[in-house]
Amino acid sequence: MKFIIMLKGSWEKLTLQFKQPSGTSRGVLTEKDSWLIKIWDDKNPDIYGIGEASIIKTLSPDWNLSYESKINTVCQNISEYDSIRKLETLNTYPSIQFAIETALLDLQNGGKSIIFKSGFTNQNEPILINGLIWMGTKNFMLSQIKEKIEAGFSCIKLKIGAIDFETELEILKYIRTTFSEKDIEIRVDANGAFTPNNALHQLEQLSKFSLHSIEQPIKQGQIEEMYQLCRKTPLPIALDEELIGVFDKDSKTNLLSHIQPQYIILKPSLIGGFKGTDEWVELAKQQKINWWITSALESNIGLNAIAQYTFTKNNPLPQGLGTGQLFTNNTNLHHCNKSLQIKNGMLYLAGF
Repeated sequence: MKFIIMLKGSWEKLTLQFKQPSGTSRGVLTEKDSWLIKIWDDKNPDIYGIGEASIIKTLSPDWNLSYESKINTVCQNISEYDSIRKLETLNTYPSIQFAIETALLDLQNGGKSIIFKSGFTNQNEPILINGLIWMGTKNFMLSQIKEKIEAGFSCIKLKIGAIDFETELEILKYIRTTFSEKDIEIRVDANGAFTPNNALHQLEQLSKFSLHSIEQPIKQGQIEEMYQLCRKTPLPIALDEELIGVFDKDSKTNLLSHIQPQYIILKPSLIGGFKGTDEWVELAKQQKINWWITSALESNIGLNAIAQYTFTKNNPLPQGLGTGQLFTNNTNLHHCNKSLQIKNGMLYLAGF
């Protein structure tokens, strides 16, 4: 990233409205806040980069009541963060790190919403993604599943853990009665809903339905219990929330080597932007742990940046990047004649 003198920064808040209430084991989401950070060279203000600081208040490690004040301070002193090395001083604010990193790369590439040049941005090459199924009534979840399958998705991800577990098993049984493992790959995400005492039994029941994996079966921070689960599980386990708040390299190494999960899931705005994600990817490779990348309910600004980064990693697994259609007031990409589009379970950066 090259140094640009006389950097200026500003921000605006964006409250994204969900098209329909979206349920997880942590509660139901109807809206979420993001802050769009704009950076430009004072000598050429017409060219600027934009990045998104996205917050999920029940999940993001950097959320507190002075969060917006922190963004304001950072923007007023934006020249202090004009390199990846200087961004490390914001380690405990990974969402702001991600936003500034995105905005600086966007600015460096001419302010055209191009963060990483690749076949995704230049040749309309797509990224394989999973279809996200939100928690709700049995009929609501089944209708979502039918919609995703009809839309051409080969992999779906179900949020579980908020409704009756037996009902969730019935839904999975229905899917497998209708669609085989060859027809549709199923991931489930418990968001820490199980307890250490019942988790193994529930994983055994879930494993009957030929699932790809389960994300975060028990709450983060229970390291020994998660290790025992990963050692005994009949169903591959993916760490998600477990990675949040782990900032230094030694702690990351120790976490992976102790728990030894089958997968890890990487959300750049929760784990330190692209640099933080790079570090997790490298450590996972060293320990032969597979991974994939997901968004954290960003608008199209953040989702576009994550998608462009993801494409450069050449990971063949379905990625969790299908969240852009969730909102009634999503943002357009600035100075760009392309938009994020989903077709047949693939994400494209396609022209208008």
